[in-house]
Amino acid sequence: MKTKTLYTCQKCGYQSAKWLGKCPDCGSWNSLAEEIVGRGGTETAAGGSATPVSISRVGGEPERRHTCGIAEFDRVLGGGLVEGSLVLVGGDPGIGKSTLLLQATDHLARSLGSVLYVSGEESPQQIRMRGARMKVQAPELLILAETMLEKILTQVHRVKPAVLVVDSIQTVFTSALESAPGSVSQVREVAGRLMMLAKGSGIPVFIVGHVTKDGSIAGPRVLEHMVDTVLYFEGDAGHPFRILRAVKNRFGSTNEIGVFEMKEGGLCEVKNPSELFLAERPLAVSGSVVVATLEGSRPLLVELQALVTTSSFGVPRRTTIGVDHNRLALLVAVLEKKVGLSLAGQDIFLNVAGGARLNEPAADLGMVAAVASSHLDKTVDPHTILLGEVGLAGEVRGIIQPEVRAREAAKLGFSRCLMPAGNVKQVKGVKGLELVGVKSVEETLEKLF
Repeated sequence: MKTKTLYTCQKCGYQSAKWLGKCPDCGSWNSLAEEIVGRGGTETAAGGSATPVSISRVGGEPERRHTCGIAEFDRVLGGGLVEGSLVLVGGDPGIGKSTLLLQATDHLARSLGSVLYVSGEESPQQIRMRGARMKVQAPELLILAETMLEKILTQVHRVKPAVLVVDSIQTVFTSALESAPGSVSQVREVAGRLMMLAKGSGIPVFIVGHVTKDGSIAGPRVLEHMVDTVLYFEGDAGHPFRILRAVKNRFGSTNEIGVFEMKEGGLCEVKNPSELFLAERPLAVSGSVVVATLEGSRPLLVELQALVTTSSFGVPRRTTIGVDHNRLALLVAVLEKKVGLSLAGQDIFLNVAGGARLNEPAADLGMVAAVASSHLDKTVDPHTILLGEVGLAGEVRGIIQPEVRAREAAKLGFSRCLMPAGNVKQVKGVKGLELVGVKSVEETLEKLF
């Protein structure tokens, strides 16, 4: 077979016939590496032939799912593992990706039969030691230490497993290409072959992907577009909590999250994450506010902590952990313009306690209240919770599913809830929780302090 030389960007997969100092696609410098590929490259991944069919004649049978024995994992997958699906699990080194998959495959091996766990980074003895600590003892869980794709596929055809795990895809290579393992062309070809295996045989395939320094899966445009589901494992090394989040899911919602706690015996499910996140909340302290965010169908109560101090630098700092930095700058401008707080010379630090991350605007009112509380050195009633989006005019705008959030707050003992006035009528039958409607940031601060 004829070969040709291409220069491939190791970050985005862009290919060029000649070397370039800067990738024209993603803008990375010195990221193009020389690779020798077979002529036709990865076209074999497409394969097969088909004929057009009317959409009205396409079968509507629901996909078959298998539970993984971990309710939080099944929730993020959309209700279980779909037959023939290709699932990518990414996260920082040591975050718990292999631990989670080892626990899940233990249950799958007991319920479905043989499961093949292919490891390119650890020996069978290392996996056995970790499995013993987590009491993983399913006899049908088969371990294979191999990095050559052709040998892996040979064992798959011989064993015919119910589930296949490849940990990790950056260590696997195919002899059809001469480039090094982990290169974009190797990752693309291996992922394509595994996709063909999953779709052709109906075997669900898990692949583990490394994460780059900026937090994205290595070769994101190559991998994320090819797989059915992309799961990110998030967490802070200083906290025991881990959050599994779906950023792509062809068989379910991308808004669901699973919460785990890392213990000596492995990852344990957190049934009530709100209670866990608020367990160490200080009471009667300025700058501390509780908000209710929504992750998919699950309400999550978290604590926002703000610290406002006089700046000793020419340009005051705005530091955030767990929330968008630009969102804080916007809300600080609203406090200065619409409420009259003097924050221009103040350093402002905002943190989401417990290592959680807030991505929705319903936490705006809580962020505003936390900053104002710290600046004025006035405490917010610890039994009060805040909900609402804040606009540039200082108005408090409505949010989605306020009743779900209010019920979670009442269940955890909160007695007062400040929310947008337009949402108050939507909340019915929540006992023990006083609903206070607010229309502006100024009105909110008046009712808090």
